[in-house]
Parts: sequence; C-alpha cells; structure tokens
Amino acid sequence: MAHAPPSPTQSTSNQSLANNLAKGREPTLSTDVDDPSHPLYHHRRIVTDFDYGEILGEGSYSTVLIGRDKRTGKQYAIKRLDKAHIVKNNKVKYVMIERDALSRMNHPGIVKLYWTYKDNRSLYFVLDLAKNGELYTYIRRLAPFDGETTKFYAAEILLSIEHIHSRGVIHRDIKPENILLDDNLHIKVTDFGSAKIITENENAAAGDGENTSASARSFVGTAEYVSPELLRSDAVSKEADLWAFGCVIYQMLSGKSPFKAATDYLIFQKIKSLDYVMPDEFPPAAKDIVQRLLTSEPEKRFGSAATGGIAAIKEHPFFEGIDWDNIFTSTAPPL
Repeated sequence: MAHAPPSPTQSTSNQSLANNLAKGREPTLSTDVDDPSHPLYHHRRIVTDFDYGEILGEGSYSTVLIGRDKRTGKQYAIKRLDKAHIVKNNKVKYVMIERDALSRMNHPGIVKLYWTYKDNRSLYFVLDLAKNGELYTYIRRLAPFDGETTKFYAAEILLSIEHIHSRGVIHRDIKPENILLDDNLHIKVTDFGSAKIITENENAAAGDGENTSASARSFVGTAEYVSPELLRSDAVSKEADLWAFGCVIYQMLSGKSPFKAATDYLIFQKIKSLDYVMPDEFPPAAKDIVQRLLTSEPEKRFGSAATGGIAAIKEHPFFEGIDWDNIFTSTAPPL
C-alpha cells in the first residue's frame, strides 16, 4: 500500500509525533490527553486492567487479542500496536487517523472504541469484540447468499457507511474482511487505518458529488475494491465507499469480487474499463443496483448528491421490505 507524500506542515507535525512516540511521550496517541472534551479523556485504563487471551488476528504492526476487563468480566477486542514499528515505518499519522475516526463513531454497525492506553512498547485500542469474525469467511464458505440474506447485510452496511460519512469520514477500505459479525450476526464495520477525515470545506464538496480536494489524495485500500477515479486521478471522495459497497453486494451474491484477477495491475485494468460480468442468475433489482453503484464517474454513481444521495439507494427496489429504523434490533438471517 503506497501513500502520497505528506505536505511540509504534515511532515513536521508527524515527525514531532514520531519523536515523542519513540521517547514514550505520545499523549495524543493515548488517553493521556489534556482536553476533557475528548471522547477518550475520561475513564482511563492501563495495561493491568485487562487479562489477555486468544490472538484474533495479526498485521504488519499490530496484533488483535481477546481482552477481559478484570473489574467487569466483559470481553473486548484489544488491538496492540508496536510503537517501534509505527515510528520506523512512518505510520504515526495513520494510527492517529484510526483513533480519531473511531472516536467520532456512535453506531451499532461500527466497532466502538472504548479506551486507548499504552506501555513502554505498545499502544492499545480497546474495541467491540465481534465473536463471529469476518463477513468474508461466510462469503467464502457459503456464497452465493440468497437474496434476502444479501439484502439484509447490504442494508446494514449501507446504514454504517451513511453514519461514517455523516461524521466527516471516508472509510476507503470497505470490503468483506473489514465487516465483522457480532454475537447476533449483525455487522460491525472495522479497520479505519485507511480512513480520511475531511474538513468542513471538503465535506461540503463531497456532499455536492465532488472529490474532496488534494488533501484526500492518496492510494489506500484494497485493489479489488478501489474505485476508478482513484486510479485515474489519485483523488477520492465519499462516493469511493459506495463503489466498494457495490463490489460487496456483487460478492455476496456471486461468491467472488467483480474485478478479480491474477495481479493488482490486471485488477486495475479491469476496474478502469469496467470489465466485469453480471451473472445471469442475479435478480433484476440486484443487477440494477450493482450496475448503478459500479459507475465510473463518481458524480454519476448511485448515492452521489446528484443522484439523490444515500436516501435514494434506500428507496431502490432491491431494498424492498427493509425496516431501516429497526434492522439492527431485528433477527439476522441464519448463516
């Protein structure tokens, strides 16, 4: 994953953060913040507040474990991030973005960040535990999903994307691996490490169907779900998440992503030319919504401001019968 070079101001700020982090003085990367209004200021925690158990997953600089709060017995997913790796590989900015993006969220379809804390070697994020793992696992094992199951999960994903955008964030890596399932098989969108937090001016531009300016320019995400505008101009807007949403609907109904190929280069060529096959067995409403989401121009993509926004997607016949207000308290379909 390559990132665009930061501006001189960003470089100076990030270097200062990196220096503090390396010296163990990273108040802005933990709950040791001076601003009482910050969502993570109160109810601070330390390493010894938790028992640590099974490893749920590992990345290049982080490990996710099951953690148990010693006081309450409640279990969480605890993401442990290696300080040395973060500094060495210039990941400070992305750790900060993930924390700050998660701090903005308050939605049943998005993992909640409860606390952050640190020790001499690591930073820790305490998150919702989604015991049923990734949606990707179920797609790989059970797809194609039937129409009702696909509609249910697509609706929950759409509501989560709507909330993310309403909080001034573009996720930029919507994919089945980043959609977890909780005890009741409802979704939790996770992994905001590639997110973009947009300014008020950028947010207004994105709401008008325009890209969010040069400050949102960076190549992030996963090849099979990358939007064509990113490949054309290295710019991204909220509509990029709707492109990825279309890819996920396609994948739930078919068992594979629409632009799958042997190499990233071939994937990108297929995306740029909209080279995918619409399976004959897709219901007509599914064909229509996927085709409208997988539109090359972001301003014409279903869900952009020019097409009626996310509200228009909710009105599409594909979602007929969905109770948008109560879906997260309803019974999920069996998997």
